[in-house]
Amino acid sequence: KEGEAAQSLINQGADILFQNTDSGAVLQTADKNQNLAFGWDSDMSHIAKEAHLGSAIIDWAPYYKSAVKDALEGTWKTHQVWWGVKEGAIDMVSMSDRIPAETRAQVDKIKAALKDGSFHPWKGPVVDQDGKTVVEKDVVPDDKFMLGINFYVKGVEGKVPTGK
Repeated sequence: KEGEAAQSLINQGADILFQNTDSGAVLQTADKNQNLAFGWDSDMSHIAKEAHLGSAIIDWAPYYKSAVKDALEGTWKTHQVWWGVKEGAIDMVSMSDRIPAETRAQVDKIKAALKDGSFHPWKGPVVDQDGKTVVEKDVVPDDKFMLGINFYVKGVEGKVPTGK
């Protein structure tokens, strides 16, 4: 099904694919069609060397180590987990040489800023597709806002599915 969805996007003119699936089907479909794609959840560079641009990986080990330590010490409490680059739980790996060196360097710069907390991807201003400012300039939204996002940003076409 993932490959079929990828093929449908390619048939509609998509030339670079990024997905949130754990199989290599999207990369394999991109490779078969001489398109480009990103891997997800693990380094997928071995799946389709020609199509692969990089892989966004999720590494739960830092969280598991912390949670197990807390559990063993009797201090663990249930909570919302928002771990990312800063905590070592998310990374972009195996970036292809097809990506220009200056772009790879910019990705590394942003990763470093995410790690040290100086970069916030949702820092305002954020404008929705209707032109309404939903996050004011220089404001970093809180978790409640992030969990309640139900809009597309300016420039995105389409409507948010409502489930109705």
